[in-house]
Amino acid sequence: LDSTLTYDTLRFGEFEEFPETSDPVWVLGKEYSALTEKEDILSDVASRLWFTYRKNFPPIGGTGPTSDTGWGCMLRCGQMILGQALMCRHLGRDWRWAKGHKQREEYVSILNAFIDKKDSYYSIHQIAQMGVGEGKPIGQWYGPNTVAQVLKKLTVFDTWSRLVVHVAMDNTVVIEEIKRLCMPWLDGACGETEGAGALNGCLEGACALAEEETALWRPLVLLIPLRLGLSDINDAYIEPLKQCFMLPQSLGVIGGKPNSAHYFIGFVGEELIYLDPHTTQPAVEPSEDSHVQDETYHCQHPPCRMHICELDPSIAAGFFFKTEDEFDDWCMRIRRLSCNRGGLPMFELVDSQPSHMVCVDALNLTPDFSDSDRLERFFDSEDEEFEILSL
Repeated sequence: LDSTLTYDTLRFGEFEEFPETSDPVWVLGKEYSALTEKEDILSDVASRLWFTYRKNFPPIGGTGPTSDTGWGCMLRCGQMILGQALMCRHLGRDWRWAKGHKQREEYVSILNAFIDKKDSYYSIHQIAQMGVGEGKPIGQWYGPNTVAQVLKKLTVFDTWSRLVVHVAMDNTVVIEEIKRLCMPWLDGACGETEGAGALNGCLEGACALAEEETALWRPLVLLIPLRLGLSDINDAYIEPLKQCFMLPQSLGVIGGKPNSAHYFIGFVGEELIYLDPHTTQPAVEPSEDSHVQDETYHCQHPPCRMHICELDPSIAAGFFFKTEDEFDDWCMRIRRLSCNRGGLPMFELVDSQPSHMVCVDALNLTPDFSDSDRLERFFDSEDEEFEILSL
């Protein structure tokens, strides 16, 4: 059973100080010196949204669990990586949280979207109930692929953020496919977007061209589920994984195994830096003016670290692109990295869909069998029936 800690235990417990090292510290695309910028590092980490187990929230589905302790860690990691995307979308990467200060309205709106109640866009209630459609009963642990698929479905209802969430399957990112999703009017019809064609209220959002920033490009969250080894991470992927955290578009990585999922936000030397959801805190009720007591949603102690070799190989990497230029810059950086020696590319970046990849819609799948169900065995299962490709 997971141990249950109170927030006071966390606040006053023993935490390992950040190492005094000359190695650069990377946090979601930002480089720091551990020797001269320790306060800046801790401020950056504390400004990320930290979602943990909660208890005493309204029952999920009306009669379900009132706590996610023991099963909700990957769901909380999914909340954290999406929360980071929303922060970049509405506040910018350089925004910083300050304890006890009046926060911007955009921040309050973002945080309210994750409060543990049924009508919050990205609450544990919404994620757990949407997961039922992905074949996951409420209370069952998710792998990174499942949570990515669920987040993709939930963003449809968030017409304020109007994000496009794309889950790149088969270790392949197809540029043409992404441009069509983020600029659907290029096809001459608004309804030709991914899935049902109504991502985030397509008629309200994509065709309205109301905001200058989304007139040419709808902000994109790219999630790439990956398997970087059989039971342990393949050494050939270690450097490429580190390079992901160095990209300015990085949202970090979610990953782990049952009861041990984490949100990885950077690295120093051979250690990954992560936020840990395995702490049970009481559910928080927003006040009547929708303002939330937000201290327990920020990690105010030195972040956790683990050796990169301890990472479970089942992960999903995330990236955010507010503009087309940011996406084009990312493509250029990924191609440059793939030309460098020293590691194995974690995924492939291609201009158009390879002939061996079949569009999910073309498969005419029955309602009770989705693409994520088919791939769940590969990304999220604990069995070891994987074919090892020779390098």
